[in-house]
Parts: sequence; structure tokens; C-alpha cells
Amino acid sequence: MNKNLLLKIKESLTSVLPITVIVLILHMTISPIPKGTLALFLVGTVFLIIGMGLFTLGADLAMMPMGELVGAGIAKSKKLIFMVIVSLIFGIIITVAEPDLQVLARQVPSVPDPIIIWSVAIGVGVFLVIALLRIVFQLRLSYLLLIFYIGLFIIAAFTSVDFLSVAFDSGGVTTGPITVPFIMALGLGISTVRGDKASHDDSFGLVALCSVGPILAVLLMALFYNPTSGTYEALSKIEVHSIKELFHLFIEEIPHYMKEVAIALSPIVGFFGLFQVFSLKLNHRKIAKIIIGVLYTYMGLVIFLTGVNLGFLPVGKYLGSKIASLPYNQILIPLGMVMGFFIVTAEPAVHVLTKQVENITGGSISRKSILASLSIGIAISVGLAMLRVLTGISIWYMILPGYGIALILTFFVPKIFTAIAFDSGGVASGPMTATFLLPFAMGACEQLGGNVLSDAFGIVAMVAMTPLVTIQILGLVYNIKNRISSDEVVLLPNESEEIIDFEEDN
Repeated sequence: MNKNLLLKIKESLTSVLPITVIVLILHMTISPIPKGTLALFLVGTVFLIIGMGLFTLGADLAMMPMGELVGAGIAKSKKLIFMVIVSLIFGIIITVAEPDLQVLARQVPSVPDPIIIWSVAIGVGVFLVIALLRIVFQLRLSYLLLIFYIGLFIIAAFTSVDFLSVAFDSGGVTTGPITVPFIMALGLGISTVRGDKASHDDSFGLVALCSVGPILAVLLMALFYNPTSGTYEALSKIEVHSIKELFHLFIEEIPHYMKEVAIALSPIVGFFGLFQVFSLKLNHRKIAKIIIGVLYTYMGLVIFLTGVNLGFLPVGKYLGSKIASLPYNQILIPLGMVMGFFIVTAEPAVHVLTKQVENITGGSISRKSILASLSIGIAISVGLAMLRVLTGISIWYMILPGYGIALILTFFVPKIFTAIAFDSGGVASGPMTATFLLPFAMGACEQLGGNVLSDAFGIVAMVAMTPLVTIQILGLVYNIKNRISSDEVVLLPNESEEIIDFEEDN
């Protein structure tokens, strides 16, 4: 076996093992799981480990290099109108192909699926343009975030609470494991060509701004649609009663995810192919390496998504429902916090983010510190989400102070920590959240007789929000320590002062 692949699989085993142990402990203590559901979970865990290993290796070999090369190619053209058109089209097509968006669209009542999908896609496309222009013109991310989130909350004040939860959830699901590595690398490619000493700080923040577009799109739709005119689509129950049925289910579903991942990956691969033909003209050896990386990415995501959807989704919903029926169901809060703390390490895109942070900062911001901050943030968010499920408290009381604190912190921490924090919100709310934590919350909410749309939905939004605070607090601590040890804080080595001079095309 390839040594790099073996290393990646070992890393994914370390990431997935804690949440697996937690589920097995719950099975042996307060919430015995039916044999068929447990068997699905165990097989799904194996799929998860192998799939994540393949995906992270593929991201290293293909997704990140492709994004950097395309970003550098766009920047070197020095044509502003070219960047705007290309990034707008790219943002739209990759979002339309995002599998998690299809799932979200089916859950929004009274809004036709194509309308929500294309509205969200346009929102992502527009904000990808804004994110890239921010790098070119060196606009401060904190100012943009403050302006956009104030605008969001003003619109949200006139929005139904049902749409509010779904709107903020949409910001997380549209930045999935397929698009995040490419988008992050796209920013790195453009900032590298810019080349000044602040360029590496500005290479982060694309995911942060791309997460704003979907929220704004759904909030604007809420002004024209009545959420009470429909109902959410309940999760279908997955059951098996024998080993034969179990393997038949996995074999039957794999072609579905093969098609889904192929559709999602094809815009990125096609986009890169056009740049290769007309601009990059890489040699055959480099192209062969990228092709192998794409295959690793494809196989990894097919195996990963099969595992989480067939193995983790039914267990999540069952455990949520079963624990909520206990006389001491308040245990949902601490239990949710423990699961949230460990589950973030099983998100594929989180590993891509932490590795890029460590590489770009030369190790001055370590993977361990980012992962620890993320884990604490997700633990808090899931605990708050379980509190909402138990009490029915409005999501307003969570997101308004949460984003308020996050936006205030942007003026007191190093710029790179602000960008990493807001990127991490979109990265952390990936398929593990959508297929384990959300079903867990929905199962609990249904058992308690609550409103699933307003009380269970919103957990993705909570997962996307709390890292904004915890990682910026890490940046605040980091800055204080550096000021104590030195009069001047230097996060990154100085770079040359070359700036891109873009032409305005009429």
C-alpha cells in the first residue's frame, strides 16, 4: 500500500475512533441500538476511515494544486473583468452540484427545489467574486464581514423563525468537502501572485464570505414565501435484518454516490481542464499526478459519503430519539457537547484547513491548536443546540450574541486569525454534521414533540458560528503572548512587495 495513503488512513482512524467509542458506550449503557442499525454503523465506520484517508491524500495531490494553479492563472491575467466572470460562473456551477444543497432544498417547505438551489448558487457565486476582489484590493475582511452580517440581521428581523434556521444552515452545507479545498487553494494562488507581506493573511477568508451568500439568498426568499404552507421531509428509516441485507444495501447505494460525487467533481475538473488547455499547459508528469489525485478524491468521497449516510445517519436519529425519551433527557446537553467535541475531527475538510494553516504560517499556528479551538467551539454549539431542542428557545438568542461577539473580536485579533475563524465555520459544518448531529437533533425533537424546522434545524448554523469565537480567542491569546515575549508580533515571514496591477475592462 502507498505509504502516504497508509499514513492518511491512520490519521483518519485516529479522528473517527473517539465518536465510534462514544456510540458503542451509549449502546452498552443507556441506549441499546438494534443489531441491524449497529451493524450499519460499524460497516459505515470502516467506510468512513478508508474514505477520509483517500480523500485527504487526493486533496494533497490534486484539489489544492488545481486551486492554486487556477488562482494564480486568474491573477496573472491582470484582467479584472475576466476574474469577475470566471469566479461568478465557477461559484454558481460548483454550488448547484453540491450534494448537501440538494438535501437542504428538500427540507425547505413551500419553496420549489430549483428556486432555492439556483438562488443559493447565485449567492455563492456573487460572494466568491467579492472574496477574490477583497484579496486583489487588500480590503480588510473584518469590515466586510461587519457590513454583510449587519445587513443579514436586518433582513432576518423580518424573516420567519422557520426560515431563519434553514437560512443559517445553508451557509454551512454549501461549503462541502469537494469545494472547500479548491476554493481555499484558489485564494492562496491569487494571494501568492500578489506577493506582498500581508498576502498570506489574505489567502484565507474565501470560505467565510462564500458562506454569507447562501444565508442572504434564503433570507431574501423568505420575504416571498410562506413557510407554514408546507412541511419538512422527514428522514427515511434505514433498517437491515441480516448480513445479506446489509451488504446488499451498501452495494445498492454505492452507484448513487458514485454518480453524485461525479456530478459534484466534474465542474472543478472541467474548469481546471480549460485552464490547462488555454493557459497553464502543464507537462504530462504533473497532469498524471493530478489525475491520480482526482481519482483518490473521487473514490474517497464515494466511500466516505456511503459510510456516513448509511451508517451514521440512522444511528444519529435513533440515539437522539431514544435518549430524548429517557426521564433524565437533560443528558442530551452534556452528551451533545462530548459528541461535538470529537466529531469535528472526522470532517474531511477540517484536515485540509488545518494543514494549510500550518503550512502557510510555517508552523507558528499549529494544527493542534486550531483543532482544539474547533473542538471546543463545536462542543459549545451542539450543547446549545440540544438546549434549543429541549426548551424550544429561539435561535435568535444564540446567533445574535454569538455573531456579535465574533464581529467585535475581529478588531482585536491578528487578521489571519479572523480569516481562519470565519473559514473554519463553513469547514466544520460538513457531512458529519449533516448526517449525524442533525439527525440526532431531529430524532430528539420529534420524540419531544417540538417543531423540527425551528428547533432541530439550526444545529448546522450553531456549528458554523461558535468556532468564529473560539478561534479568535485563540488569536487573542496568541497575540498577548507574543506582545509579552517581544515588542513586535511577526506571524509570517516577510514577502516581496509586488502588487497585482489589474486592468479595468469596459
